[in-house]
Amino acid sequence: MSNKDFYEILGVSRSASDDEIKKAFRKLAMKYHPDRNPDNQEAVEKFKEIQNAYAILSDPQKKAAYDQYGHAGVDPNMGGGFGGGFGGGAGFDFSDIFSQMFGGAAGGGRQQNYQGADLQYAVEITLEEAAAGLKKRITIPTYKECDVCHGSGAKPGTSVSTCHTCGGSGTIHVRQAIFQLQQTCPTCHGSGKEIKEPCTSCRGEGRVKTTKTVEVNIPAGIDDGQRIRLSGEGEPGQHGAPSGDLYVVVHVKAHKVFERNGLDLHCELPISFATAALGGEVEVPTLEGKVKLSIPKETQTGRRMRVKGKGIKSLRSSATGDLYCHVLVETPVNLTDRQKELLEEFERISTGSSRPSGKSRDKSFTDKLRDLFD
Repeated sequence: MSNKDFYEILGVSRSASDDEIKKAFRKLAMKYHPDRNPDNQEAVEKFKEIQNAYAILSDPQKKAAYDQYGHAGVDPNMGGGFGGGFGGGAGFDFSDIFSQMFGGAAGGGRQQNYQGADLQYAVEITLEEAAAGLKKRITIPTYKECDVCHGSGAKPGTSVSTCHTCGGSGTIHVRQAIFQLQQTCPTCHGSGKEIKEPCTSCRGEGRVKTTKTVEVNIPAGIDDGQRIRLSGEGEPGQHGAPSGDLYVVVHVKAHKVFERNGLDLHCELPISFATAALGGEVEVPTLEGKVKLSIPKETQTGRRMRVKGKGIKSLRSSATGDLYCHVLVETPVNLTDRQKELLEEFERISTGSSRPSGKSRDKSFTDKLRDLFD
């Protein structure tokens, strides 16, 4: 018996629960199983080590003896009385792991029924649709029973025979290293049947490709990249097995005005120089139409103003985000002679001795410059 710590072998702490120990064993056993590592003797030895560690730590009596006395408490050659053993621990069925790895149980000869594969489909929607929610019909590829052979896979006028390799069980016994396992029959692929003359329409599959239309309910508040699962709408299973699932991945188009951040929306709000200086009321766009927003006097570029409740509704609660408008003061262009004259007069008043005593941003900056060079 190796003197390596059993907890270390499984990668768990000494305070790990039974479920944590079991979970760690499952993960490592699947990783190092000889069937997943052909011609790798190191993996075989590692697999033995993992099983041996779990055989001790999954048994309450052996675990208690190991925790108290270490390897001496479980090694019969050292007087411990509890053999480490190889091949399993109490309360755990190794076939559970084998069925996950190979698609069939470690015992029993029966036809293998394969669940249909999951499918993924991408849809693109607008930000307005994501905020409000919608129902969308999509067309996806699928299979249907072959009209020629009616699902048998055999050419009309011929019959399906029992598989000569597995005798109709759908599985075969394979020996690797010290293990003897059951695997899916490579001839019939688990069906237990053999088709001598395949149907020319479906090539022996018993089904042919087609399409179907599915209605997807896209909830309000969904975000870019999120998925919607439609149970049983994936690829049909074989030999009566259940169908897989359909995962609809939602992509939200970039918006011309708004940017989304969680439940909040952000946009730029251009305002005139006069409105920024004197204040006023402007119209602000939202996903539901325009609303009025009061602009305080002496508003500067970059100021963020909130419009409460005009963001995105939450998928999981009654919460709603806000709209944040980022002020952008526009510089006037294409001025008339009169406008230029007024602005020049304004500049003289602002920088001359008769300028007003208001605490504007420009005045504050000018004062700082004067203090610096005086």
